[in-house]
Order: sequence, then C-alpha cells, then structure tokens
Amino acid sequence: MFFAYILYSSSRDRYYVGSTSDIEKRLAKHNTNHKGFTGKIGDWKLVYIEQFETREFALTREKKIKSWKSRLMIEKLISSVGS
Repeated sequence: MFFAYILYSSSRDRYYVGSTSDIEKRLAKHNTNHKGFTGKIGDWKLVYIEQFETREFALTREKKIKSWKSRLMIEKLISSVGS
C-alpha cells in the first residue's frame, strides 16, 4: 500500500503534502532535526491520508493536491474526512 498525506505544523501554521509507503516511518522522519522544509520543527501532525494500490497513484494524488496551491482547498479536503 501507498499513501498520499497532508501534515500540519501549528508552530509554522503550514501544511506539507507528501506520499510514502510507510506513513509511520515518514512522519517520524518529518519530526526529526534534518535539512529540508519539515526539519527543525518537530510538531508535524498527520491531518489527512489517502491509501492507494500503487506508488504511481499516490504520487499522482500528491502532485494534484500540490498543484492547487490553495490553503482553502487543502483545508476543505481535510474537513471533508468527517463528513
């Protein structure tokens, strides 16, 4: 299984969109002190996840969400989970 996911950092008030085959390991990596957008923060929380059969489908979904470039659309997607 593969996943497209969205993380949220309350200290940065920012979202991060990614994809992976191991969501627990990936979230742990995001919350370590490393170079890159998510490094040195340590408060990233998983707020949205979708599951896919193939890596290609997960990457396609990740790219689609990133192409929106809209915080409002991302928040609408996240809020649709409970609906």
